[in-house]
Amino acid sequence: MPEPDLNLDQIMAEVRGLFRDADLDDPALEARILVSGLLDLEPAAVIARGRSPVLGDDIVRIRAAAQRRIAGEPIYRILGWREFYGLKLLLSKETLEPRPDTEVLVDAILPLLREMVGQGRKPRLLDLGTGTGAICLALLHECPEASGVGTDISEDALATAKANADLNGLGDRFEGLQSDWFSHVRGRFDVIVSNPPYIPSAHIAGLDREVREHDPLAALDGGADGLDPYRIIANQADQYLADGGFVGVEFGWDQMAAVQAIFEAAGFVVRHAIRDYGERDRALIFARSPGFSGE
Repeated sequence: MPEPDLNLDQIMAEVRGLFRDADLDDPALEARILVSGLLDLEPAAVIARGRSPVLGDDIVRIRAAAQRRIAGEPIYRILGWREFYGLKLLLSKETLEPRPDTEVLVDAILPLLREMVGQGRKPRLLDLGTGTGAICLALLHECPEASGVGTDISEDALATAKANADLNGLGDRFEGLQSDWFSHVRGRFDVIVSNPPYIPSAHIAGLDREVREHDPLAALDGGADGLDPYRIIANQADQYLADGGFVGVEFGWDQMAAVQAIFEAAGFVVRHAIRDYGERDRALIFARSPGFSGE
């Protein structure tokens, strides 16, 4: 027999109850995100339109998605997309799910781009390990004068980033490039940015199940001490950085001193230190040290 129709209030109550019984951290919030996402509604509309009918096929989809969430699959993996800096970004198997704390790096870089634009420049961006394209696309969206290249070793990630660029009307200013860090990069860029893998290899097994089982390993594992990508970026960035340019990197909450030391040893100086929404150290923006010769 087909599923009988319910209204939004009823299906929301059912999903909240399932999530409460499964001891999820915030059953009401997760139910609202899941149901609104599956029905293509704004979260507030789920409350405002509580008496609206939900058809049987949608009820089946919602119940199946709720079971996936209870089994430990992250809610945005189930939906297949996540919002970042006001953009809807598709997710795929080999892309890291963009987190809200990464938005603080975008916030810090934007004034630098606008200063360049004010000087008559059209900034070029390089996003190393672009994944969904989140950082680069957010910057391009907020700075129409800029263009960007996103690199990744994963064909799946690059296809997703390109799809996200097109989805958000940025396809004409974004180029995807398959590259192991700088290996296939050519030219110079006004801003080089990256949210690289930074989890020490031995710590991967101890990550939360949702991260360990659903985020791609290549986007998590930063080598023995978690700092291998920073050494690569710091030691090669000058070859690709335009005069007056900047390098911005995200890192783990306890890695700021180590990342700063790596970049300073390579001839860079901190321009900005950035904390995330939880007031933890999250990102650094570097410029060349005065008098740095690059040798």
